[in-house]
Amino acid sequence: MGKQFRQIAWDEQLQSDWLELVRLAIHEDLAEAGDWTTRALVPAEALGRAAVVARRPGVMAGLPGAAAALRRVDPGLRWSPAVQDGQAVEAGQRAAVIEGPCAGLLMAERLVLNLLGHLSGIATLTRRYVEAVAGTGARIYDTRKTTPGWRRLEKYAVRCGGGWNHRTGLFEAVLIKDNHLAAGAGDAAGRGAYTPAEAVRSARRFVQEHAPGPLGDRMIVEVEVDTLQQLEQVLPAEPDIVLLDNMRPAQLREAVGRRDGLNPRVELEASGGVNLQTVRAIAESGVERISVGALTHSAAALDVGLDWLAGDVAES
Repeated sequence: MGKQFRQIAWDEQLQSDWLELVRLAIHEDLAEAGDWTTRALVPAEALGRAAVVARRPGVMAGLPGAAAALRRVDPGLRWSPAVQDGQAVEAGQRAAVIEGPCAGLLMAERLVLNLLGHLSGIATLTRRYVEAVAGTGARIYDTRKTTPGWRRLEKYAVRCGGGWNHRTGLFEAVLIKDNHLAAGAGDAAGRGAYTPAEAVRSARRFVQEHAPGPLGDRMIVEVEVDTLQQLEQVLPAEPDIVLLDNMRPAQLREAVGRRDGLNPRVELEASGGVNLQTVRAIAESGVERISVGALTHSAAALDVGLDWLAGDVAES
C-alpha cells in the first residue's frame, strides 16, 4: 500500500462537528418556545426508559456522540449503548437504552434518531460495497460529495462501514483534474494548458518549496486521466495515484497491465460508473482503489426507532 489519506476516527474535532450540528438541530426543533405538546401533557417529574431499535438490518454509526446530544437537550438523560459503531445489527435489535426525564427524552427523540439514522445509513451502504469487492484486493473510498457541514462525520460513517477515506478537503492533498489542466498557465514556453505529466511535476515542485518537511513528504499527488495514452505519459512523472475516469473494466484491466510494466509503484483509482452492479467487475480489473460518491450523497437513512420500556427508572 502506498501513501494513504488521513483516516477519520471519533476524536475531539469530530465531537466538535457533532455538537455544532446538535446545536442547529435543537434550534430547528425547539427554537425559543420548546415542545408545546410535551409541555402540555407530560409532568416535569415523570421518568422513563426507551430503547433505540433498528427497524431494518444495517451497520451502526454515530453512537459515541449520542450521550452528548442527549445532555444538550436535558442533562438528566442517560445513554447506555448495547452495540458499537461499525457493528452490524438485525431488524428489531436494540442499539441503546435512554433513561431519565420523559419530557427531555421526548424532545430529544427525533434529533437522536435523525443523526444516528443518517450516519448508520452511510455505514450500511458502505458495508454493501465493501462486501461486494471482498477478496479482490480493491479498497472502497469515499469522495468530497458530502452534505455541507457533515463531511467529517459522513466520512467517519464510511469508516464504520469498512470503507476508506479519500482526502477530507482541498487542504489535504493535490488532486489534479481536467479543469486544473485547462485553467493552468502551462509551461515556460507558453503552450497554454498543462499536460497531466507537466501538472504532476509542477505540483511536486510547488509542494517541495511551500510545504517542506513532514507535511510535504506526506502530501499525496494524484492526477486524473481519461485515456490509456494519458496514463502512459503521466506514469514517468511519479504521481502517487492515477485516477482513471469513467473507464470500463476492459480498459481498467489494460491500464493495470500498462502501469505494472511502466511504474508499478503508482496506485490506480477507478471512478465513475460505479454502483453495486458494476463494482465487482471494476475491482477484478486489478485497480487498488475505487471511489464511490454514492456512499455519502445517495445513502438512505437506516430506519431506527424508539420503543418505550416498562419499569421504574432510578433517580440520579
